Amino acid sequence: MRVIEHPTEMQLFSNNIRQTHQSIGFVPTMGYLHQGHISLLDAARQQSDQVVLSIFVNPTQFSPGEDLSVYPKDLPKDLDIAEKAGVDIVFTPTDKDLYGDHYQTYVQLKQLPNYLCGIHRPTHFQGVATVVTKLFNMVKPHVAFFGEKDYQQLAVIRQMVQDLNFDITIIGCPIVRESDGLAMSSRNVYLSKEQRQTALILSQSLYRSQQKVTKGITDAETLINEAKKDIESLPETRIDYVRICNKDTLEDLPEVMMDGLMALAVHVGRTRLIDNRILTREYCTVKA
Repeated sequence: MRVIEHPTEMQLFSNNIRQTHQSIGFVPTMGYLHQGHISLLDAARQQSDQVVLSIFVNPTQFSPGEDLSVYPKDLPKDLDIAEKAGVDIVFTPTDKDLYGDHYQTYVQLKQLPNYLCGIHRPTHFQGVATVVTKLFNMVKPHVAFFGEKDYQQLAVIRQMVQDLNFDITIIGCPIVRESDGLAMSSRNVYLSKEQRQTALILSQSLYRSQQKVTKGITDAETLINEAKKDIESLPETRIDYVRICNKDTLEDLPEVMMDGLMALAVHVGRTRLIDNRILTREYCTVKA
C-alpha cells in the first residue's frame, strides 16, 4: 500500500494506471474508519483493479459551531485498516493542497440541497460537491463508492455527476449497522454509554414506521408524528427533522404509496446523528 499526499502525485499515479487500462475504484472519506467504510472498500476491491481511499476532513462542509476542530482522527489506525482491506493507494491531501491562497471556486446544486440536512446546514452540500469534484479530478476514478446512510449526499453526488458529465459510475452501498441496529458513524464515538442507548431510537423509529406501513398506515403526517413522539420521549434528544419524501427528488410525500424515503436527523446530547430507510408495502421481515 502506498500513501500519497500531493494532488499532482495522485494525478500522475492515476494517469499511469489508466494508461495500463486498469480500473480505479475510489472511496472518499474523512477518516476514522469503521466497518461501514470497510464495506465500501470491499465493494471497490471487488469491482476495481486499483482501490484508492482518500482521507480528508473537509473544512468547507462544516458550518460555524460544528465539530470540525474535534472531528475524530486516527491516521495510523486508518492506514492499518486500509492495508488489511486491500487498499492500493491512500490519498491524504492537506487543507492547503485543496484550498490554497485566494481559493474562490465552488460547486452549487440548486434543488437537492434545499431538503433534509440542507435546511439545517445551508452550506454543507456546497462543500461536499466542491470537495468531491476536486477529488474526482485528482483521483480520476472509473467508479466511486458512497454509503446510503448519507442518503442526501449520495443523491447530490449522483446529480452532480450527471449534470457535469463526469465519466464516473457512482455506486451506493447499504447502511452498515451495529448488532443493535445503530447505523455506524465516526461520530458515534462522541456518545456516552447512556446516550448510545438513547441513539437506538433512530433505527427503532424507522423499523416501527415500516411495521405501521405494512399494517396499512401510510399517511406521512401520522407516521412522522408518531416517530417524533417516540424520539422526544427519551432524554437528551432534539429533532432536526423527520421526513418522508420522494427517494429521488427528496420532496415531501403526503403518503407512502409503493415506497418512500423516511429520513431523520436527531441530536442525542451534543451529537447529531442521521439515519434513513426506504418504507415499502412489500416489507422484508428482517429487522433493521
